[in-house]
Amino acid sequence: MSHRLHGILLGTTIRTHQSIPPHLISRAWFCSGRFRNQTHMESHASCEEVVGDSELLVKKMAAICNAGPAKLQVIADFDGTLTKYRVNGCRGQSSHGLLQQENPEYDKKRQELYEHYHPLEFSPTIPIEEKSKLMEEWWTKTHGLLIEGGLTYDGIRQSVADSTIAFREGVVQLFEFLEERDIPILIFSAGLADIIEEVLRQKIHRLFKNVKIVSNRMVFDNNGQLVSFQGKTIHSLNKNEHALDMAAPLHDQLGDNIGAPTYVNASVKTRRNVLLLGDHIGDLGMSDGLNYENRISVGFLNDNVENSLDSYREAFDVVYLNDAPMWGVVKLVSQLCPSDGH
Repeated sequence: MSHRLHGILLGTTIRTHQSIPPHLISRAWFCSGRFRNQTHMESHASCEEVVGDSELLVKKMAAICNAGPAKLQVIADFDGTLTKYRVNGCRGQSSHGLLQQENPEYDKKRQELYEHYHPLEFSPTIPIEEKSKLMEEWWTKTHGLLIEGGLTYDGIRQSVADSTIAFREGVVQLFEFLEERDIPILIFSAGLADIIEEVLRQKIHRLFKNVKIVSNRMVFDNNGQLVSFQGKTIHSLNKNEHALDMAAPLHDQLGDNIGAPTYVNASVKTRRNVLLLGDHIGDLGMSDGLNYENRISVGFLNDNVENSLDSYREAFDVVYLNDAPMWGVVKLVSQLCPSDGH
C-alpha cells in the first residue's frame, strides 16, 4: 500500500477520477526547503501542489484508505476554500460580503462597521481575549443591522443572483464523489448559513444530502422577513469552538436516526478520520475537539504565496497555490476511497 501510494504521490502512477480533465492533473511538488529567490519560485509557477512531508502524508493516506470510507468525514471552510478567491481577475465576493439590503443606508452602516473592526481583527497588539470580544461585538451589531434594515429572504435570493461569488472548478465533482460514498461534509463558516445554502442552490443548482452547514442561521417570519438569529454567534475567532458545539446535535442525529438513509445511519461520531479543507492556518482549529485518529489537512494559499508558503507548508499536509481548482482534492479522495478496494 505504501509503495503504491508513494508512487502516486511522486507522479510515477496517477490515479484519476473520470470527471477530472487530464490536463488539470498536476504532479506533487515536495518542498523541504525555503524558496531561495523569486527566480526559484517562478520556475515552479506551473506547480499547484506543495507537500512538505511526503512520507507522513503517505502514512496518513494508507491509514485512511485501509479504514475505508465509513470512517471518513470532510470538514471544510467555505469562503476562499470552496469558493474562488478571484473571479474574472478581481477579488471574489464572500458569502457575507455579497449581501445587499433593500435599504442602501444599512449597507453603508455595515461597511462602516467593517472599516472599524476589520483592522482590529488582524491587529498584532490586541490580546486574543479582547479581540474575541470585539469580534462578538462586530457580528452582533452587523446582525442587528440586518434585522433593523428589514432584510428579507427575497433580498438574499437577489443578492446571490447579482453576486460574483463562484465555486472552484471541481467542487461539484468532489461533493458528488463523497455523496456517492455516503461521506459527510461539514461546512464551517462564520458567515450566514442561509446565504451559503442559497449560493449552493443558484450556483450548483442543487443541494447534497451529505452536506451540512454549521454557521449563523437566520429566522424569518411568515412574510419572509428576518426577525432573529438562532443559537450562539459564530465569528472569525470562535468559529472552531462554537461550530463544534453547534455541530454536536448533528452528530447525535446522524448516529441515532435508524430509519434514515445510509449516510445518516453512519454516525459521524465513529468517523475518526478527517480530511480538512481551509484557506487560513486558523482553519486547522475546525477539527479541535474531534477525537480523530488521522487527519489530512489541505490548505489553499490564494495570495501572497512567496511570503506565506513556508508557514502554510509547515501547517498543512498539502498546499494548493494561487487559487487552484479543486481537482487535486478530488484526486486525493479518489486515492483515499478507491473504487477497486484496498
